Amino acid sequence: MERHTTLGEFIIQNQKDFPYAKGELSSLLSAIRLAGKMVNQEINKAGLAEIRGKAGQENVQGESQAKLDVLANDMFISTLKDRGEICGLASEELEDFLVFNEEKHKNANYVVLIDPLDGSSNIDVDITVGTIFSIYRRISPVGTPVTLEDFLQPGINQVAAGYLIYGTSTMLVYTTGNGTHGFTFDPGIGSFFLSHPHMKHSESGRIYSINEGNYVHFPQGIKKFIRWTQELNEEENRPFTSRYIGSLVADFHRNMLLGGVYLYPTGTTSPKGKLRLLYECNPMAFLAEQAGGKASDGYGRVMERIPTELHERAPFYCGCKTEVEKIEWFLNEEKTN
Repeated sequence: MERHTTLGEFIIQNQKDFPYAKGELSSLLSAIRLAGKMVNQEINKAGLAEIRGKAGQENVQGESQAKLDVLANDMFISTLKDRGEICGLASEELEDFLVFNEEKHKNANYVVLIDPLDGSSNIDVDITVGTIFSIYRRISPVGTPVTLEDFLQPGINQVAAGYLIYGTSTMLVYTTGNGTHGFTFDPGIGSFFLSHPHMKHSESGRIYSINEGNYVHFPQGIKKFIRWTQELNEEENRPFTSRYIGSLVADFHRNMLLGGVYLYPTGTTSPKGKLRLLYECNPMAFLAEQAGGKASDGYGRVMERIPTELHERAPFYCGCKTEVEKIEWFLNEEKTN
C-alpha cells in the first residue's frame, strides 16, 4: 500500500520556498492544522455536546453568532497565540485586531486573519462548514506592537492562505504561492495526508453558485450572466447547473474540483457586497489563482484592492477563468451603457 505524505512532511519538504522564514511559517501552519483538528472534533459531536444553536449574541457584523462560532474563534486564537510565531491576529468575529505582546511574540514576523467558522448557519442542519485563514508578513518594525496597517495589506502581499473544510471528510487546502494543495484528515491516525496535490480549476466549468433569492437586487450585468448560463450550450446542449450551499468554503471547494464559478455581487441589501475582503475574498482569491483560476471584484483583480478598514466588504466572483471573465464583460457592458 502506497504511503502518502503527511501535511507536516510536506511543509518541511517545501520550507526551501521561504528561506527567510526560518521555520516560523511551517510552525504557524502546523498550529492551524492543530486548531483545525480541535474544531473538527467539536463539530462532529456538536449535537451531543449541546453546542448547536445561537450563542445569544452578535458579532461585529451585526450577525447572530452560533455557539460554534465562539468556540472555533477561541480555539484558533489560543492555539495560534501559544506558538509565538505571530504578533497579532484579526478575526471576523472580533471588532478589533488582537496585539500579542508577550516576550515570545517580540520577534514574530507574521499576522493572521481568520474566519473561524465560515457557513456556521449550516451547523444545525449538518451541512458542510469551514475555516478560512490568511497570513501576511508584518510591515511595522519587529519588536514594536502590531498596527492596523499590518492587517490592511492588499491580497497580493499574502505569504500563505487556505481553508479547512469540515464535511464528509475533513480537508486542509493551502497555498504559499507554489500551487494549491489539499490534505485529507485520517481520524484513525490523527494526521492530514496529501490527497490532492496541485489542485487545478478547469479553464471553463458548468456550475454557477449564487443566492438567486436575491435576484431582484442584482446588478443588470449579473442578471444577464445568469440568463446566459441558463441558455442551451452549443456543445453540450444543456444549460449550466446551479449549486449554492451558503458556505463559501463548500461552494469554492466543489467548484474547484468540478469546474464552476462563485458569485456574490453588490445589491440593494449589500451595497458593497457581503463577503469580507480580508477574511474571505483575498485568501480564496490566492488559492484560486494558484490553482489556475481567477478572482475578481467585477472590474479587476480582487487581490489588488487596497483595504481601508478591517471588516471591509467587497463583491466577489471566483472560479474558472472563462466564466469570471464573462462576468466582468457583462458588468463592464452595463457600466458603459
